[in-house]
Amino acid sequence: LDQFNLDFKGMEKVKQAYLKNDIQLACTELLNYYKTGNTAAYLRKVQPVISSKTVAEADTILKNVFVVQNVRGQVPWGPDGHRDWYYKGPNNDREWAWLSNRHSQLLEVYNVYLETGNPKYAKYIDLFLRDFIIKSMPYPAEKGSESIWRGLEVAARVKVWSQIFYGLLNNPNISPATQLLMLSSLPDHAHYNRNFHAGNNWLTMEISALATAATNFPEYKNAPEWLDYSIKTISESMIGQVYPDGVQTELTSHYHNVALANFELFKEICDRANKPLPDFFNNTIENMYSYIAHAVRPDGNRNLNNDGDLGSDRDLIIEGAKKYSHPDWEYIATNGLSGIKPRTGPSYFFPWAGQLISRSGFDADAQYSFFDIGPWGSGHQHNDKLHISISAFGKDLLVDAGRFAYTGEVAEKFRFYARGTQGHNSVLIDEKGQEPDILVADNPIKENHFKIASDFDYAWNSFDKYFDLENVKHKRSLFYVRGEFWVVVDNLETDSPRKIETLWHWHPDCEIYQKPGGIISTNNEKGNLEIIPVGKSDWKVDFVKGQEKPEI
Repeated sequence: LDQFNLDFKGMEKVKQAYLKNDIQLACTELLNYYKTGNTAAYLRKVQPVISSKTVAEADTILKNVFVVQNVRGQVPWGPDGHRDWYYKGPNNDREWAWLSNRHSQLLEVYNVYLETGNPKYAKYIDLFLRDFIIKSMPYPAEKGSESIWRGLEVAARVKVWSQIFYGLLNNPNISPATQLLMLSSLPDHAHYNRNFHAGNNWLTMEISALATAATNFPEYKNAPEWLDYSIKTISESMIGQVYPDGVQTELTSHYHNVALANFELFKEICDRANKPLPDFFNNTIENMYSYIAHAVRPDGNRNLNNDGDLGSDRDLIIEGAKKYSHPDWEYIATNGLSGIKPRTGPSYFFPWAGQLISRSGFDADAQYSFFDIGPWGSGHQHNDKLHISISAFGKDLLVDAGRFAYTGEVAEKFRFYARGTQGHNSVLIDEKGQEPDILVADNPIKENHFKIASDFDYAWNSFDKYFDLENVKHKRSLFYVRGEFWVVVDNLETDSPRKIETLWHWHPDCEIYQKPGGIISTNNEKGNLEIIPVGKSDWKVDFVKGQEKPEI
């Protein structure tokens, strides 16, 4: 009760009981205040009609079996009578423990309850939360990295718990004890996100959670300060985290979208609370959508740059097109099936991110390439400077290795390869890959590094930091003749003879064979690409597939 502003309008009975030291009555009146009030009206739900309907996936969760990143594990009970919320899954993967403590599985059960009205789902939520909150005590009030008190998990729970608290506020299967435990723990969550938040993408998630707590529970004493701090902090972060060309500085397509989602969530939170945001906030969100729309591949998927994951951006772009009245974005996302054809393009260059997006057109079968000549990135980086990805006729041809995993058995085996130059379409020098480079650009790429014309695209840059090597520089130029072919020129400057390997990673669905003259070609039913070496070098061609020894 000490966490609440008891002078808040509607809390008069709570205050009276508190001043009389009748704590039980004060708690009862506090819950009555929420049950009969209109705070967070958008989260309040009409309770479903009781039924015995079931959903198999939710029934699995009721057995404490959670599926995290496609890995199924059953959280065990500890000798103290609580579930082991530090359990790392069957592969002893701390990522499994972190993700399971974000309570997305509880949100799934909540949604199934609203859909079915089966009381067993609400009862599970009640016991789950009571068990978890008691086990999480005492709140350590310090920055942590273990599975319960870590920033991303804390932030995610605030958002999930808000929905459950108000959505089941008048449900007989949720006990007053559980509701009071949630109300007592949420200020600890807010305190963590207020005082121990990280930067970049983490900041957007944690600070949006702080604003969520402040606006969904304005009765807390510190709620006004939480909201003011949130607006100031996320606004400053947005300026430092998003380049003027609309690209998030981690330069990772997947996390660009995460940042965008949290900026949008923050705007929705402030709109509901009638708290104005700086003018640039909306403009930046629009620019972030613009980047996604203009960088999207013909099949609707995003690029696999840095720690990006393969996934479609099509629906997200169409949503943004409607919000910001950009039918040209919709045209790109739908391959011209709807919307209005852009007046620019079809190729685009993002000078701060250093990314050239080349296209033959906006149709589904268009030729497409992604050429990276920008900085390393502020997070989730791969050593992939001068990498090229190519697709055409709806088929991926030259590809990026992708993320694989952060922790666990898969990461231990493949993470070094995925992050290294050897996992990208770039160059190894004396079998050495690139070192880390510039985190965040101070200036955009100079105009003499790129040109987009009606019938061609051109870009170039160089890189000179390689592990254990000195006095070497790799310069790569890309010239795309629209609708025809790409010319790649690699120039190596060195003070001594070097072994040079140019790597070309084909999508595993491609059938590859060698033709006379060192030409490498696909033999796909549709969508083929040839790599044709030119010049006087006598290249030795090696085919490598699924190699694990002596190295990945």
